[in-house]
Amino acid sequence: MDSVNSLIDGFGTALTPLNLLWAAVGVLLGTAIGVLPGIGPAMAVALLLPVTYGLDPTAAFIMFAGIYYGGMFGGSTTSILLNTPGESAAVIAAIEGNPMAKAGRGSQALAAAAVGHFAGGMIGTVLLVLLAPTVASLAVDIGAPDYFAIMVLAFIAVTSVLGSSRVRGFASLLIGLTLGLVGLDQMTGQQRLTFGSLQLSDGIDVVIVAVGLFAIGEALWVAAHLRRDPGPSLPVGRPWLGRDELRRTWKPWLRGPLIGFPFGAIPAGGAEIPTFLSYITEKRLSKHRKEFGKGAVEGVAGPESAASASAAGTLVSMLTLGLPTTAVAAVMLAAFQQYGIQPGPLLFEREPELVWGLIASLFIGMAMLLVLNLPLAPVWSKLLRVPRPYLYAGILFFAAVGAYAVGGQAVDVVILLVIGLLGVLMRRYGLPVLPAIIGVILGPNAEQQLRRALQISDGSVTGLVDTPFSVTVYAVIATVLLWPLLKRLLPARRGGPAPSAVADGERATSADGTGGKSEQDPAVRGD
Repeated sequence: MDSVNSLIDGFGTALTPLNLLWAAVGVLLGTAIGVLPGIGPAMAVALLLPVTYGLDPTAAFIMFAGIYYGGMFGGSTTSILLNTPGESAAVIAAIEGNPMAKAGRGSQALAAAAVGHFAGGMIGTVLLVLLAPTVASLAVDIGAPDYFAIMVLAFIAVTSVLGSSRVRGFASLLIGLTLGLVGLDQMTGQQRLTFGSLQLSDGIDVVIVAVGLFAIGEALWVAAHLRRDPGPSLPVGRPWLGRDELRRTWKPWLRGPLIGFPFGAIPAGGAEIPTFLSYITEKRLSKHRKEFGKGAVEGVAGPESAASASAAGTLVSMLTLGLPTTAVAAVMLAAFQQYGIQPGPLLFEREPELVWGLIASLFIGMAMLLVLNLPLAPVWSKLLRVPRPYLYAGILFFAAVGAYAVGGQAVDVVILLVIGLLGVLMRRYGLPVLPAIIGVILGPNAEQQLRRALQISDGSVTGLVDTPFSVTVYAVIATVLLWPLLKRLLPARRGGPAPSAVADGERATSADGTGGKSEQDPAVRGD
């Protein structure tokens, strides 16, 4: 009941004219950014971080949430119309949505995706309202060993599920942890990795790292590998669903959040995994299995609903524990730090107006997106006609201006470009970007919690596993690390297929699940 009363107060905050304006700006920008190939909501939030320095924190986060949800909507539009995912979670929508568009059913595919996003977002946000305060109240009793265990789980889980291999995931995490060490040690005051530069004594700002790896790295990479090709434009009528499509889609719309929300709330890499699992689930449960791969509407409705619900799930762990589980959540966590606000168990007590205003704005943003996204679908598809040289030159310009605005020093622009080149190299060798971002943000905090735990136990390593919660978390970590080995051994013991056959099947599934995308695709790289 307290959550309902707090949510009502949040609507009072979110429904003010100014906050409604920022919500509308957020959903429009997010949808537009989601439509553009290779430019997801994470890059949009990263680019806008410096711009929001003068805004009220509540207004800024309402706009960021609109960008997050709008990016989910926009990504499915180009996936369906042009087979070009504008956001990594929209890759699955291209598998069934684009064949529907080629068959003249693009309007039905767009409607199934839009309503799926609305249903998944609403159900996911309701679960956020119900579960977030409970998680926050339980998290108050979590100590330093428990927090360190949770952060190690976040490191392990994210690096294990993203990228083409675990080695590359851990390499990306190591890069992020190294960047997080730059500056003065908080406890001893010693300089670390500053190379004698006074400008690096304060460390590298998280905003510069996020903009460099996302915006600069992606812009340089895409500009170097993709030619100027606007692609064909397909006619899009008024989206609608007939009775047959409604009978086939209402169950996937409801099943999607059950898969997407839990994966969004745990450190498992965001919406890519639940959208794929939802697609597999709908394929197995559908009575029209023969249509899959040729334009099955269930294959659009379920995954898109799961993607939207996962976006709400990411806010649970970010707001209650301060743990980002996706790239957007990581950048939003940097935004919290920018305003001097620390997400965690006490956030709901210290900043109730901000938190509940943000949650209430999610409901408002979803309604705005449903109203705006359907009639504006043809407009979003025309954004792909923007010449790529102008597009990426603009991104580089605004990124440089934003980096300079962080500290007012030219050295910040140099650092931005160096990190951008590092982002290009990471994409060249298939290193996912998200583990690096999480390493930069959580690395210093994890080090601090580790030192506190060791101080409490007088330097004994057993102090890291002296609580039932930490032991449970480390057991989960061991399961995540050993699962590939166990998965190979178990079928052989049960007389199932040989490990090589299982591996071949996984490779075939992976290739099918990415929709034949190349390594340049954000979802395949795990951005």
